[in-house]
Amino acid sequence: MVTDLTKEHPNKTLWRFLLPMMLSVMFQQIYNIADSMIAGKFAGEDALAAVGASYPITVIFMAFAVGMNLGTSVIVSRLFGAGDRKGVRRAVTTAFVASGALGIALTLFGCMACRSMMLWIRTPEDILADGELYLKIYVFGLLFLMLYNVCTGICTALGDSKTPLYFLLGSSAGNIFLDFLFVAIFRWGVSGVAWATFIAQGISAILVLITVLHRLSAMTAEKQPLFDGKLCKQILAIAVPSILQQSVLSVGNLVVQAIINQYGSAVVAGYSGAIKLNTFVINIFMTLGSCLSSYTAQNLGAGKPERIPMGFKTGLKLAELTALPFVILYFGFSRQMMSLFLNAESTGALDAGVAFLQIVSPWYLMIVVKLMTDGIIRGYGAMLYFVLATIPDLILRIIFALIFSQKFASTGIWMAWPFGWLAATGLTIFFYRKVLQKMLGKSIKRRDI
Repeated sequence: MVTDLTKEHPNKTLWRFLLPMMLSVMFQQIYNIADSMIAGKFAGEDALAAVGASYPITVIFMAFAVGMNLGTSVIVSRLFGAGDRKGVRRAVTTAFVASGALGIALTLFGCMACRSMMLWIRTPEDILADGELYLKIYVFGLLFLMLYNVCTGICTALGDSKTPLYFLLGSSAGNIFLDFLFVAIFRWGVSGVAWATFIAQGISAILVLITVLHRLSAMTAEKQPLFDGKLCKQILAIAVPSILQQSVLSVGNLVVQAIINQYGSAVVAGYSGAIKLNTFVINIFMTLGSCLSSYTAQNLGAGKPERIPMGFKTGLKLAELTALPFVILYFGFSRQMMSLFLNAESTGALDAGVAFLQIVSPWYLMIVVKLMTDGIIRGYGAMLYFVLATIPDLILRIIFALIFSQKFASTGIWMAWPFGWLAATGLTIFFYRKVLQKMLGKSIKRRDI
């Protein structure tokens, strides 16, 4: 179903659009969490640590997929908002060609560099082989990852947040079933976790690709070029800064992971479970921000910039309402949450994960402000602002992790998160005000923020 985000009041249209997207990313993250849960419960603490040690590297690959998702979504949204159906078709096929080429290149690089990357982040020797094995299998699925994210970006751009949800429901159920089958029954260990993700992700990518191509053929019967260099540049103008922004953060996380790895596999295992729970929430917030990107781009394409502050307020309300229960759950029931991944005898790992959740989770109520403003900034296309707002988070998180870990050991590393988030949020709000002033062509008032 295609939805026009330029007509109804955002209190009506955005909530209907946001909720399926939020459910989609929740189910996507559920099967990522299931990987770690089943690995920790049935293959042991070291298996959980191995999957977790490779996680910051997989996030870098994910950054490319998410970047192409955002670039495609913003450009297709603008064309759709302007009523250019032929342009929509050219943009979609161009995105497929570009993302396919990028996926192949990343797969070749990943196959050659897996072990080097694991060694660079000082992966403990007892989990190095399993971590490298998981990463190699993950890399083989990068083309599926790229295509799936581009397809969901297209659906979002057309105002359809339900189709990705349906595919994710099936994919999540399939992934969890295969995780249990391969790890708990077949006893394949870490490789079972990786193959389950590969198969479920591959099936979802193929099915959503078929759906998008069918919808594209129904939009306009007139043939269009498969690749448009001008549109590719426009997509990359959004995608590349987004990739850089996420990659910079991911490199920072690699440095942090290297610091964590020095404290042994128990702390790595605890962090692996806690960061999966944290990522679950952050990705929900980022998805809501992506929705605001589509909303902003459609309304700019339709010549209705005055609707954007209203959309921001609606998105922020939903984000804060979404954040509150997670703050309560992660802070008040942190040990129970970590018990999803670890058995009772893994006391060191449990303590490390609990400390992370209790320090970081109260700040969710603040970081949603940054992620919602990010959505508006991306939708407008001010990608330099988007990238610059990331730098303080990266630098401060590394600096304070190094400083605090000297006195508070691994707990000091978790204490660095709020400092990076505070700086990044303040800078993003400043940039959002500048973008809003440009969009509206006038000085802005406090009520517009």
